[in-house]
Amino acid sequence: MSPPDGHPYDALAPEVVLGALESVGFPTDGRLLALNSFENRVYQCGLEDGSFVVAKFYRPARWTDAQIHEEHGFTLELAAAEVAVMAPLPMRLLPPPPAGARITGPADTLLHWQPEGSGAHRVSVSPWLGGRDPDIESSEAFERLGRLIGRVHAVGAQQRFAHRLTLSPALGIQAIDMLLALQVVDAAQAPRWEHAARTAMEGVIRAFERAGAPFQRLHGDAHRGNLLEREQTLHLVDFDDACSGPAMQDLWLFLDGHEGEDRRRQLHALLRGYEDFMEFDDAQLLLIEPLRTLRMLRHSAWIAQRWSDPAFAVAFPGFGTPNHWADQTVLLQEQTDRMG
Repeated sequence: MSPPDGHPYDALAPEVVLGALESVGFPTDGRLLALNSFENRVYQCGLEDGSFVVAKFYRPARWTDAQIHEEHGFTLELAAAEVAVMAPLPMRLLPPPPAGARITGPADTLLHWQPEGSGAHRVSVSPWLGGRDPDIESSEAFERLGRLIGRVHAVGAQQRFAHRLTLSPALGIQAIDMLLALQVVDAAQAPRWEHAARTAMEGVIRAFERAGAPFQRLHGDAHRGNLLEREQTLHLVDFDDACSGPAMQDLWLFLDGHEGEDRRRQLHALLRGYEDFMEFDDAQLLLIEPLRTLRMLRHSAWIAQRWSDPAFAVAFPGFGTPNHWADQTVLLQEQTDRMG
């Protein structure tokens, strides 16, 4: 695939980012650091009092306001229950409010920001949490992690999302159809890839039917990169992919590999901690490889949809090549074998 020429994020100059914060009561001192994020643009910003906040500029047109409000509401519920997460801060427009700027959401956590000469952006502001990547290797560490996810799910089970995505097999079928419609699959590889993908999805559908797992509110993208150790407390951050789905979705990504004694030990410890707060139906163990298959297909569709963002061409230079799709075909065939 040819690299793209530009993206609305190109207009996010430092003065645009800092201006958004200044408009909602966060006086900055000019310090600005772009943080690692493909989906959104996220910045650590210094304030005049010496503290820091994190400003997240949501990818245009990805989520509706209602979906973002639900993400914020969930994290605020978790914070109120003293679960270690990073919840958005309330905002207020300072007078005189910039033309076109407004704040939405039950907790006033979403800023609509369109400065003169720039595109429209939606922005949230959260506290900056300094910390380190946690060491999740021992059984004790996995058990502690399981308790954190169990607490998240205990709150998540108290009500339902009305607007966020539901993680079901339908999303995998949509991903296949989207990739074919966008014509990003190499023409010579397309028939074999499509056959492998649709066959794999048949296995995913059967597994979901066998498991019969109830769906509830989830983090949606719980993995080690979204954990932070701060003051001996394990935090779960970045609820951008919050969704409804089976509990296993927030557990399987922490496990190493497809099989083996280490993985069995990790899973046992993870569930031991989890069940301190939430019951776990062992039927959901059937969903680990189906959920991995869904993630593979959705990841390919995600890259294809985001190809207009120059960051994606740099990060995934081999995407769309014949070798890429040949490799994907083999991986999907292996997933079909694992699902049985």
